[in-house]
Amino acid sequence: MDIKSYLSRKKDIVDKALDKLVPPATMFPTSVHEAMRYSLFAGGKRVRPILAIAAAEALGAKTTDLLPLSGALELIHTYSLIHDDLPAMDDDDLRRGRPTCHKVYGEAIAVLAGDGLLTMAFEVLSDPRRAKAIPANRLIAIIKEISTASGVFGMVGGQVVDMEAEGKDIDFPTLEYIHTHKTGALIRASVRIGAIYAKAGKRRFTALTHYGELVGLAFQIADDILDITGKQEEIGKDVGSDLKKGKKTFPSFYGLEESRRRAVEVADKAILSLKDFDRKADPLRELAKYIVNRVN
Repeated sequence: MDIKSYLSRKKDIVDKALDKLVPPATMFPTSVHEAMRYSLFAGGKRVRPILAIAAAEALGAKTTDLLPLSGALELIHTYSLIHDDLPAMDDDDLRRGRPTCHKVYGEAIAVLAGDGLLTMAFEVLSDPRRAKAIPANRLIAIIKEISTASGVFGMVGGQVVDMEAEGKDIDFPTLEYIHTHKTGALIRASVRIGAIYAKAGKRRFTALTHYGELVGLAFQIADDILDITGKQEEIGKDVGSDLKKGKKTFPSFYGLEESRRRAVEVADKAILSLKDFDRKADPLRELAKYIVNRVN
């Protein structure tokens, strides 16, 4: 299959759903709505919502009612990027090839734009219209999955350890914790909510969970590599930022070539975890390859 064509089609569908979920920039208070949309529609790949959709499709489910839920994943991901870029955290000037949210709207509005996106995600997830389309037990399981992956036992916890590790000679288990929580937790949750939505049986749910964990790790290893080898015009942010901040990464432990080998190895294991799935899971298989071979 042509994964680039698949990603383009799904991104268009997700973007249209997101446009309906988020207030227009002209709605009062305009400053925060404009900032939310500025970051949300800055050209993201929509990997997380697409993983949720692909997981549900792998189980033969129609994904119309999943779209708002998968959109909530992107709202949370974008909030995390806005906050990560703030001077108090990673202090980045560029994101997706554009000035970061706080550079355009100021720190206060950037903080509130991130807050707005995060809370809006749960407004979307708990909308009574969702309950009409998805049984309550599955909807609650999805909300639990996303909230856990986003909080101190997931993304927030990983970000804390990542910041505290700057300039320190951390061990590899600490790096693994950062990767599996800061990046991996929401990617794992994305796959799992697709599986929950599609009523996956225990065996297939376990297989998709394993896939999500491995793809999340492969994604972060690829990010570590791109921070060294990428081009600013392609990755959309400053190259070498991890090195400048004294952050430990996979290449700093293993070197570039071994890191590339490990990224491919992890992606191959992710694909192998889908061995009992038919061709409906091909998008997931191709996404694993795409994640380690991407240039941004």
